[in-house]
Amino acid sequence: VQLVESGGGLVQPGGSLTLSCAVSGFTFSSLDLRWFRQAPGKEREFVAFISNGGGVKEYKESLKGRITISRDSAKNTVSLQMNNLEPEDTAMYFCSTRISGIDVWGQGTQVTVSS
Repeated sequence: VQLVESGGGLVQPGGSLTLSCAVSGFTFSSLDLRWFRQAPGKEREFVAFISNGGGVKEYKESLKGRITISRDSAKNTVSLQMNNLEPEDTAMYFCSTRISGIDVWGQGTQVTVSS
């Protein structure tokens, strides 16, 4: 399986971004998918989860209300919409899935929130 993130960039505080992760090499509909992020000097942290059918979504508590995870089975992508971004959201954002107990990661996409 291959995960390729895109959509990051520089955005002003209060702005919005939508990250996307393209999934290939595996049956998309069978995969639970997650977003994580890692800020400089900090540990990687969970951001959001969506189940293989899309019926279950979970979010980092402190980000609820500002982020939305979704998936598109026609495009084999999972997206993370982020609103009202804050400088503290600056991080590398990673898409991830688990197959046979092994975590698979994309290369990440950088989000920088700065004026």
